Amino acid sequence: MVKTIYERAELLANDPGLTPHEEVGYQLHGGFDAQDNYVSPRTWHRWPAVREWGAQLVARGWPLIDSTTDLLHRGSYPNQAQSKLLLANGYGEFLWNSLTVTGIIEARGRALVDLVAPDFQNFIVEDISQTCTGHLHKGLLWAHGADEGGSPDEPHLGAHDQMWFAARDLLFGKNAYPIPEVPESISRPDQGRQMPQIHEGLEQLILLMMNVLMIEVRAESFFAFCCDLMRDPATFTDRRADADLAALMVERIRMDEAIHVAYLQAAISEMRSFTFRTVDGGTIAGKDLIDPVWAGMVHWHSVTEAELSKIRGREAIQTRLPAGLFGEFDALDDETRKAA
Repeated sequence: MVKTIYERAELLANDPGLTPHEEVGYQLHGGFDAQDNYVSPRTWHRWPAVREWGAQLVARGWPLIDSTTDLLHRGSYPNQAQSKLLLANGYGEFLWNSLTVTGIIEARGRALVDLVAPDFQNFIVEDISQTCTGHLHKGLLWAHGADEGGSPDEPHLGAHDQMWFAARDLLFGKNAYPIPEVPESISRPDQGRQMPQIHEGLEQLILLMMNVLMIEVRAESFFAFCCDLMRDPATFTDRRADADLAALMVERIRMDEAIHVAYLQAAISEMRSFTFRTVDGGTIAGKDLIDPVWAGMVHWHSVTEAELSKIRGREAIQTRLPAGLFGEFDALDDETRKAA
């Protein structure tokens, strides 16, 4: 019989028998199985559960929403060629800053540990006891936060924040550059009420989940960028083995993040199929509630914020590079190349 209902302790359980994960002086979450394969933390039951919930939804005739990098309309900035130019000319600070900011922002994700998630059954007409949505308050959001910023039950183990710092240190050494200024938020700014038919607290949680899912989608693009750059034999020629290990660290973070994409994708997709109770005592179809808001969220992250981020990044780089080198850098821009 397929298992679809889990207790909190099961969703937070680690695979048994893992050996510790330690790199560059950091004690980290996750571990290695008997074949020395990396295993993400708290996924012993989480992965089978999320896969089954997704399969159930599809079997009911509801597709999973797209949560791939196909949603993105812009590549990384700077791109691979521009980043290689910066590194070759001694401007490693820009990659250092990106890795550092990513680690600091990952640490903020620990806020999900402290989030008191409601039981969505109170707001949905159908029985959701065998769904991903029905388990959000049973450890799924908590596990996500612990993966990002560390578990309060294991304070000695670093999470994604420390893993990004470990990758950075492998590439550049500790304290190679000053800690950069970190954005206040990388989520879509408050747009006011977008789902006034439901309770505001519930709306805010759904918006949070959508924001986080799109941040994870953007992160997948950054993972690919980092791994390609770190593994390029023309980069970090004096630290080639360390750079390969740094890419491996990013791959482990990437593995950890996959379960975050999967459960958020499953939950938001399920919500489209449900009937929500409204504040006026009526009901509304989930797809009518979710679809327009999700479309707006995707557009902001994939177009609006991507364009603003590029403008900010270009200005910061221009202030640091000599005019000639900046002209060479600008000529390698993807849009400049297309125009040529």
